[in-house]
Amino acid sequence: MTIVVTGATGHLGRLVVESLLARGVPASEIVATGRHIEKISDLGVTVRKAPYDDPAALAEAFTGADRVLVVSGLDFGQRVEQHRNAIEAAKAAGANLVVYTSAPKADTTDMKLAADHRATEEILVGAGVPYTILRNSWYVENYDLSQALDHGLFGAAGDGLISGAPRADYAEATASVLLGEGHAGKVYELGGAPFTMTELAAEISRQAGRTVTYTDLGEEKYAELLVGAGVPGQAAAIIADADAATARGALHVDTADLESLLGRPATPLATAIANALR
Repeated sequence: MTIVVTGATGHLGRLVVESLLARGVPASEIVATGRHIEKISDLGVTVRKAPYDDPAALAEAFTGADRVLVVSGLDFGQRVEQHRNAIEAAKAAGANLVVYTSAPKADTTDMKLAADHRATEEILVGAGVPYTILRNSWYVENYDLSQALDHGLFGAAGDGLISGAPRADYAEATASVLLGEGHAGKVYELGGAPFTMTELAAEISRQAGRTVTYTDLGEEKYAELLVGAGVPGQAAAIIADADAATARGALHVDTADLESLLGRPATPLATAIANALR
C-alpha cells in the first residue's frame, strides 16, 4: 500500500509521517510531498516536490497512491482551488481513500476561517472518491508560550471553551485513519479536553512559576493588536473573527472522536504545556 502525505514539510504533515513510521509502515510505502522538500529529506521516505498550485506535479507525486492525506493549505484566498487540485489528482490516481484535515463544525459554523474548509468538503464529497473528513479543533501549539510569558495572552475568546490538543494527537489520529478500515464516508470532530483562555493562562503560570494573564480585547481591538504586531490585515481579521467565534462555542467539540481514533485519552492540557515549556 502506498500512502501519500501532502503538506509533509509543515508541522502536522511531518508528524503524520513520523506516526506512520512508528506504527511500522515501511518507509518505501510512504510518499511525502510539499513545497520545501529539503525540510523532510531526513525522514527516509520517498519525497516529491508537489505544491498544491502545480497540478502536474501533484499528478506525478500521486501516481500509484492507495491513500492520500490532503493537509489543508495556508494560502488564504487560494486554497480552495489548491485543495481541488489535490483531490482531483488523488481521484485520477485511483486512490481508495482521500483524507482531508478540516475545521471544527465546518458545515455549520459562522467562523470565517472555516469557509474554505466548508467549500473543500463540498468538493471532496462531490468528487466521487471514498473520503474521510477530520475536523481538527485548535492545536495547543497555536499559543506562543514564550510570548505569553513575556507579555501575557490576548484575544477575543471570552470564556469560550477550546477543545485543544497537541498536534501530535491529531497526527496520531490521522495515521489511525490512513491505516484503518471503516472510515470511508465518516466525518470526525476532533478535539481534546476543553479549556478557556483564562484557564490556559493559569496553567502556564502554574508550571512556569510566573504570572501570566489573559486580557480579552474584543474582536476589533484584538485585530488592531495583531496588525500592530505585524500580522497582515486580512489574516488579522480572520484570526480575530476565530477568537470571537470561540466565545460562541466554535472550538468546543466532544473528545469522543479523537479518543476513539487514538485508542487512549487525549493529551491533557497540563501535559501539553509541560512539553511545550520543556
